[in-house]
Amino acid sequence: MPVSGQPAGADNKVLAGVLGITVGALGIHKFVLGYTTEGVIMLLISIVAGIITCGISTAVIGVIGLVEGIIYLTKPDDEFVATYVQGRRGWF
Repeated sequence: MPVSGQPAGADNKVLAGVLGITVGALGIHKFVLGYTTEGVIMLLISIVAGIITCGISTAVIGVIGLVEGIIYLTKPDDEFVATYVQGRRGWF
């Protein structure tokens, strides 16, 4: 456990949560947590499918990012680490 009292891996929780809420459609919060595949999926759906669907898919992915950001920020540090750092749960 780090000196700050947080479980190892909890240091990215706030950053990932804020990025999920603000720019969740780009999947940047996934890259911060080390989920490269999930981040690329969100980014491609937002950009490529967003062009094809006139932004509808980008809006849907943005809502998913918003929900994930809120989930990240509302979980206690130990539960966040167990679920997203140790458990490697990529979605929600």
